Amino acid sequence: MSTYVIKQVRSANGANGRQRDTLRSLGLRGIGKSVEHEDTPQLRGMVHAVRHLVVVEEKS
Repeated sequence: MSTYVIKQVRSANGANGRQRDTLRSLGLRGIGKSVEHEDTPQLRGMVHAVRHLVVVEEKS
């Protein structure tokens, strides 16, 4: 399976509560922080919900 590096690039201020909860569930705690996760359908759905706040890169 592939791994994704997810980096928060925009503030969660102004985002609705569900989007803030999604960022927290991904493990992101602020601008410039990044996390690595295995590719799953659940992860893709979470990233899709906050796609305007994060940048995703595939790690081989």
